[in-house]
Amino acid sequence: MIILKIYVKIGLVINLDIRDILDNFEFKGDFVSCKEFGSGHINRTYIAEYDCEKYVVQCVNGSVFKNIDELMENVFAVTRYLRKQIKANGGNPDRETLHYIKTKDGDKYYRCADGSFYRAYVFVSNSVSYDSADTPELFGASGVAFGRFQRMLGGFDSTKLFDTIPNFHNTLYRYQNEFLPALKADKANRACTCKAEIDFVNARSDEMDRLYKLVEEGKIPLRVTHNDTKLNNVMFDSETNECVCVIDLDTVMPGIALFDFADAIRFGANTAAEDEQDLSKVSIDLDYFKAYSKGFLSEAGETLNQYEKDNLAFSAKLITLECGMRFLTDYLNGDTYFKTEYPEHNLVRAKCQFALVADMERKMDEMERIIKSTC
Repeated sequence: MIILKIYVKIGLVINLDIRDILDNFEFKGDFVSCKEFGSGHINRTYIAEYDCEKYVVQCVNGSVFKNIDELMENVFAVTRYLRKQIKANGGNPDRETLHYIKTKDGDKYYRCADGSFYRAYVFVSNSVSYDSADTPELFGASGVAFGRFQRMLGGFDSTKLFDTIPNFHNTLYRYQNEFLPALKADKANRACTCKAEIDFVNARSDEMDRLYKLVEEGKIPLRVTHNDTKLNNVMFDSETNECVCVIDLDTVMPGIALFDFADAIRFGANTAAEDEQDLSKVSIDLDYFKAYSKGFLSEAGETLNQYEKDNLAFSAKLITLECGMRFLTDYLNGDTYFKTEYPEHNLVRAKCQFALVADMERKMDEMERIIKSTC
């Protein structure tokens, strides 16, 4: 039996049996067991096993996701569309996209008396996920998954989705409305410790609106984007190791498809950890970049227009710059957003991202040649 301790505003502790939550969903069969699962930092996740099926049950972090109704409306709309597309193409919708389960009252999630939210979907059977790619081939397979996700949703009208995190990848907005005010305020008196990093950001300010200018000019469309294209958000078949489906749809919303490609490159093709202190170890691995590009474009290539293809390599640099700028902004603010393990942690992260940007700038011609040859 799992007992959840819920701390409410008045200071009392409420003990809830997880069964009291599970019983509100339309699950098939008789209950067998339930255990906590995964290593996510945002939502709390459980595997509930019944004699007919396994289910993933998540407590959604309401402090991160402010509007649960809009989030779940997006999730249901996208998965409903994907199921139709997969079925029409002869695939298995029960395996190739997430299948969310409504409550017995027909709701998309269950709200507890303490105000917490729970949602559930069918566990993807015979599948595994990876936190890191040991080979370019595995990384490339994740590119296939996210490229397929983009292709399958190519006909979905993104204006029907809620923009759950406004300006999420608007680099110029992040610069003008977050970074510059943080620098001016210098709340933590840290600006004097990171002058080189501040100069690095300011020197590239004229590149920050390049992609959104193309959107404003009608050259790049807003599409359905995943916005969290890490390797561990792809489920692979446990026997063949082929990609099965994309998971973690909490940040699905309208956006620029290039950023889905770019963030995967930023995270997966970096030769070092995101907080590596030895910057000599930081670089973009072109073998990984090539493998992912090939996988992604093999599925999404016909969906993207020429302006999108021409800016794929640049988008990897831009989102890396944006990420580093966000770390630096948080460092200037006194570490109020990202979790840190030591006082300079966010600065170390920023330096690592900027080192990766610098290496991309040195290799940009080769990155663009890879994209061109792949297309």
